[in-house]
Amino acid sequence: MTHAPGFSGPEPGILYLTEGGTETEVMFRYGHQLREFAMFELLDNPAAVADLKDMYRRYLDAAARHGFGALMAGFDYRASPDWGEKLGYSPEGLAEMQHRCIDFLREVSAPYRDDLPDIAICGCVGPRGDAYALNRDITAEEAEEYHATQLDTLKACDVDLVWAATFNNVPEAVGLSRAAAAAGLPLNLHFTLTGDSRLRSGPSLRESIEATDAQAGDARPESYGINCSHPVEFEPALEPGGWTRRIRALRPNAAKMDKIALCKLGHIEDGDPEELGRMMGDLARRYPQIDIWGGCCGTWDRHFDEIAREVRAARDEMPAAPA
Repeated sequence: MTHAPGFSGPEPGILYLTEGGTETEVMFRYGHQLREFAMFELLDNPAAVADLKDMYRRYLDAAARHGFGALMAGFDYRASPDWGEKLGYSPEGLAEMQHRCIDFLREVSAPYRDDLPDIAICGCVGPRGDAYALNRDITAEEAEEYHATQLDTLKACDVDLVWAATFNNVPEAVGLSRAAAAAGLPLNLHFTLTGDSRLRSGPSLRESIEATDAQAGDARPESYGINCSHPVEFEPALEPGGWTRRIRALRPNAAKMDKIALCKLGHIEDGDPEELGRMMGDLARRYPQIDIWGGCCGTWDRHFDEIAREVRAARDEMPAAPA
């Protein structure tokens, strides 16, 4: 089935599977080069489009095997004004590429409408600067103005949800939250953590979520998540408290390696898919509100199978909620 417009809170019995490390998969398994880590340019390459369709079929097949819905974000991580200008796109050309990203997701998922409990289409927003730099200079006001451009286009694309990936700075998270609220789009905002289990800009995960909620007020994100960090990095950050109920999604890296080191390898690092699956299953037992599961760098269908199997088993062990 397809999702009704918009994307609200968790629904009993429905779990969602996201993509994994789309960029690492297409670069290192299929040999396609990305300028400035921008996926959307591959839509102009017929051979790359064929490979992307094969990738997405494997992802959607995994969702179907385990009874998960699909929460699909596309190739628009870099489709914001500064990155578009750096790549040589006019504002109109960049908006056209965003529409093509979303159209691809709808096309490739169409054959699975009757096989999955739900299909939701997301736009993907990345930080204005390098995701692994400090990015301490941007203000909430600057971030709101900057991200409004991409979000307005995603609104025109009629996406169900905005997925914000690899944010590491509270002011930018606040500004993005305000821009998403102004556009009328629900936002699932992901922070990424370093080996010391904190944002690179300094605060803890708890501090970042609580500060973003407080400063954004009524414009706070629909929910939060963690991506581009392995559980060995982010589990220590999950300190006790009601704040963890704001976390709805986990998208880990495959390998227990520092992200900067991963970027310098020049090849994909699979890690241990079975171990990763077990770790995610344990998190599913401890955090029953999390209904969005997937991956980031180095993960694809092998990891999806292990994650989905373990998460499904964990949830099946839990007692049913009272009627």
